[in-house]
Amino acid sequence: MTTALTALTGVRHPIVQTGMGWVAGPRLVSATANAGALGILASATMTVDELRAAVKDVRSRTDEPFGVNLRADAGDARERVRIVIEEGVRVASFALAPSRDLIAELKDAGVVVIPSVGARRHAEKVAAWGADAVLVQGGEGGGHTGEVATTVLLPQVVDAVDVPVIAAGGFHDGRGLVAALACGAAGIAMGTRFLLTSDSTVPDAVKARYLAATVKDVTVTTAVDGLPHRMLRTDLVATLERAGRVRSLAQAVRRAAGFRKLSGLSWSAMVRDGLAMRHGKDLSWSQVLLAANTPMLLRAAMVEGRTDLGVMASGQVAGVIEDLPSCAELVDRIMAEAGRVLRSLPRPGEPSP
Repeated sequence: MTTALTALTGVRHPIVQTGMGWVAGPRLVSATANAGALGILASATMTVDELRAAVKDVRSRTDEPFGVNLRADAGDARERVRIVIEEGVRVASFALAPSRDLIAELKDAGVVVIPSVGARRHAEKVAAWGADAVLVQGGEGGGHTGEVATTVLLPQVVDAVDVPVIAAGGFHDGRGLVAALACGAAGIAMGTRFLLTSDSTVPDAVKARYLAATVKDVTVTTAVDGLPHRMLRTDLVATLERAGRVRSLAQAVRRAAGFRKLSGLSWSAMVRDGLAMRHGKDLSWSQVLLAANTPMLLRAAMVEGRTDLGVMASGQVAGVIEDLPSCAELVDRIMAEAGRVLRSLPRPGEPSP
């Protein structure tokens, strides 16, 4: 299936595996790439040296195109961009809108730039700055998310920009791919669905929690870092939502200390990153620190398997996912189903089957 996304990135199928922190490492990214989709390496939870090593690791596992997800507001963003360019990575994606200068630097080096957006005005801005495509996530998507459903947001963005649009939030099968294409998208992006594959390094106990979840077990909360964050409902989430300001600050400082040791960031750098993530919100100091070290909360679950203490970002589709295929099996299944759905659609003037 050829679309504007496959033509732009060089992948065989119009499917993107999103850059999930602690989840989208070399094994998952290379498995996705080898399956013919676009794997995105998550760099926000890596040091600069770890990023370069991870890119080389992916290169050793696949000859297919892949991408790296970057935080545009990180203090070392330009250094990470340099690594992407030097290592010949095909795609740079961004969780937040990159500056015009960063976009230009990447494009001048032949790197495809795909920012993620959650609103039409953000898509218009990055497209005007030269982004090659945009990934638009509706409110069904996991992690930091907005309030507008994909079915409403996607057509808005498609109508607003002249670059390829990738649809995210609520996708997990071939029917969803066809629906996104019908709305004008050039492909779909999935996070939770790729997390729940046999190629994902997420611990089995954590995967079991996702598989056991119903759609009502996936919630949106601001208790973690002050921003709307879609995740599995857990005791930790309930505790944070009930905690007062003093207790929240104590918990935030303790978790921030752990992340500082892991990341090598200074306290001032962590506070700066936390403030950068406020997006104009009126956050308490505990929320600023939690915003800076949310990766530590994600790591507890996604790496250490601590379902009791960690945060498990999740799209609503977790409630309808029931198996753990390999990336190759998943991509083949989606494309086969999409083909069947397309063939079964009635032609104009013909009766429905």
